[in-house]
Amino acid sequence: MQRRVYCRAMPGAFEPFRILDFSTRLPGAMATMLLADLGADVIRVESQAQRARRTHPGFLCWDRNKRRVTLDVSTFAGLRDARTLIATADAAIFDDAPGELERLGLDGATICAANPRLLHTWMPPYAPRGRWSELPADELLLSAVTGVARMQPSYAGNPVAIVTPQIGYAHATIAANAIAAGLWERQRSGRGQALTVSGLHAVSAIESGGAITYDGAITRVAGRGSRGGVPHYRLYRCADGEWFFLGSLTAPFFLKALEAIGLTEILTEPGIEGDFMKLFVAPGAELAIARLDAHFATMPRAHWLRILHEAGVPRGPVGRREEWFREETVAANGMRLELEHPVHGRVELPGVPTLFSDTPGAVRGFVQDVALDAVLAERPAAADQPPPPADAPRAAPLAGVKVLDLGAFIAGTYAPTVLANLGADVIKVEPTGGDPFRAYGLSALGHNLGKRSLAMDIKHPEGRAIFEEMVRQSDVVLDNFRMGVRERLGIDYATLAAINPRIITCSVTGYGPKGELSGDPGFDPLMQARSGMMRAQGGEDEPVFHQIAVNDTATAMMAAFAMQAALHAREQTGRGQEVHTSLAAQSVLFQSGELTWYEGREPAPIGGIDFIGPGALRRFYACADGWIALAVPGAEAFQQLALALDHPEWAGRMTAEQALAAPAAGDLAELIGGAFAALPLAEALDRMATRGVPAAPALAPTELFADPWLVENGMFRTVADRTFGNVTCVRAYADWSRSEAGFAFGAPALGEHSREVLARFGVDETAADALIAAGVVAG
Repeated sequence: MQRRVYCRAMPGAFEPFRILDFSTRLPGAMATMLLADLGADVIRVESQAQRARRTHPGFLCWDRNKRRVTLDVSTFAGLRDARTLIATADAAIFDDAPGELERLGLDGATICAANPRLLHTWMPPYAPRGRWSELPADELLLSAVTGVARMQPSYAGNPVAIVTPQIGYAHATIAANAIAAGLWERQRSGRGQALTVSGLHAVSAIESGGAITYDGAITRVAGRGSRGGVPHYRLYRCADGEWFFLGSLTAPFFLKALEAIGLTEILTEPGIEGDFMKLFVAPGAELAIARLDAHFATMPRAHWLRILHEAGVPRGPVGRREEWFREETVAANGMRLELEHPVHGRVELPGVPTLFSDTPGAVRGFVQDVALDAVLAERPAAADQPPPPADAPRAAPLAGVKVLDLGAFIAGTYAPTVLANLGADVIKVEPTGGDPFRAYGLSALGHNLGKRSLAMDIKHPEGRAIFEEMVRQSDVVLDNFRMGVRERLGIDYATLAAINPRIITCSVTGYGPKGELSGDPGFDPLMQARSGMMRAQGGEDEPVFHQIAVNDTATAMMAAFAMQAALHAREQTGRGQEVHTSLAAQSVLFQSGELTWYEGREPAPIGGIDFIGPGALRRFYACADGWIALAVPGAEAFQQLALALDHPEWAGRMTAEQALAAPAAGDLAELIGGAFAALPLAEALDRMATRGVPAAPALAPTELFADPWLVENGMFRTVADRTFGNVTCVRAYADWSRSEAGFAFGAPALGEHSREVLARFGVDETAADALIAAGVVAG
């Protein structure tokens, strides 16, 4: 098969834009990195004190391709200079706590009034308002108050602290999407606006298929430890003590696996009786898990991986981060680079996670200092530019963008869902039998919100002709077929570009277009296993299967961002292009802070089984009627904690430094745990609040939908669904001061809009009836 050559032939997709990065944390830094990788002129704005605090090795990666101006907005001169600089920008990114920007006059309303073309982007760590919104930024606290920590299965039933900052990485990626959409809208309306992408928006993006319910009860497989709750999609330990993940998500894959290992009789056992769906519930799930546990323990891992590979069954060995970063697959797809740093010497860091056939991204170097006067001289201020239109419509940012979604499961089909949330018109073109992921009920629904469904056989000549007409009238086509399938189906970029030269195609694969694994099927947990995520979470105990579909949702968000980048590039070139990304690329990007390496850096943190937190002062504790997340940041807060729990003597027994270094399981943790255990959760939270000790409740999944703070911040909405009735799901991945936000409607039933879509593309009712009767279309 001929492979496309990716080379820099045109300006970067975001090259026309100047973006100011005033952020201080991972999400803002990485969001602007993604824009800078694709050509945006990103200027990092920080004080000397802020620079001194940016010690995490990840900032070497997240600040790449940027220029840096030093100024301090807490001073009169710095604030004045900041406003002057903002007047030359297209977008400015802030991540201050609520109230801080208003105090300095740098809030969206004030700044956009002075610069009506500016996209003012605020990325608060929690949410715009309410009790928990002013807590100091800490992912442990955010995971607690959004239910993420208790959605993660554990053996003991405790909340789990996620070792890698997955919410932070998601916050960055969904913010990059929103910024791209806001700039797209500005190109059409001529006006900027205030954009908010909060920590809650980030959680909404990664839990779109998890934070979803009907009739008040979450319906998903209950956690049985942290290996996985169903036998066909689970971690297994082999005779040599090594682990692998069996990724047979669908019934055909599981049957192949059972045939390959000689255990098909499982399907005839009482409680299963040949019904794949009985593997999801007791007693079938427990019976099959026990049989497979025992069977895989009889031989070493290499034996099972070879057998499953030969049978074409998705599987992934559990490895370590460092090993994965040096794998041939990572290097072949450009996801490991080396640069020379003036202080650290040779630095290894992740590459650009998307491939573009016309306007590829590039890593040009580490952040470079530049004088403020030089930057100001490069561009006119807003006052020197023509005035924008007096008014602009309230349409969603991507209104009018037409997307054909050929994706399935999560990584593929969720990418157009992100675009739908930003206003794109998305048609899910699925087989007449449906996306196989529909078998997973509410999770499938949550990952397909805001679309219309056309169920049609595009391999049939009549279906093919209709599909080609759809391509002529669309902007983007997405798929997540394995390598080579697009060419066999005749829906590769070259073929579709001959139909519509402005079409953009986006392909999502497991392992990227290059390397020895390029043809393998890829599911999220296989990448969790190979990339070291599972091993890092489990530490020296056993690997842990993340409840968050880390690589799936990351890849979907990145694919959505790449499609938007290609739309921006088309504004410059007049033509479409081919875009590619993969789960493998995101398995590196979403560990970029952990994988960025230079001689002498501190090792990245690891967890443990049922990981409750890294230390006595930053972990979860059980109260009399619930769980509390505690995140004590320093010496003064430790003293206040001791007073809040009526134990002032703790501060006399040890220094604050000793307390801050105390392990999560030790004498101090035992003392704190005993004090919290005697308190109701509400009282414990009040005690912490009145002493200024950062803490938050660790919500159970069933508590999310009525939680006052989440309701106050508009996290959820209710939509009507043909199967489940009234469904409560996440509302939006961003909010706007002028544009509409959120999904226009819920998820479609199979073929729910077939007739409507056919009519839109010129097929009359008589012809539609004939297509349905012939089985070409389902509706």
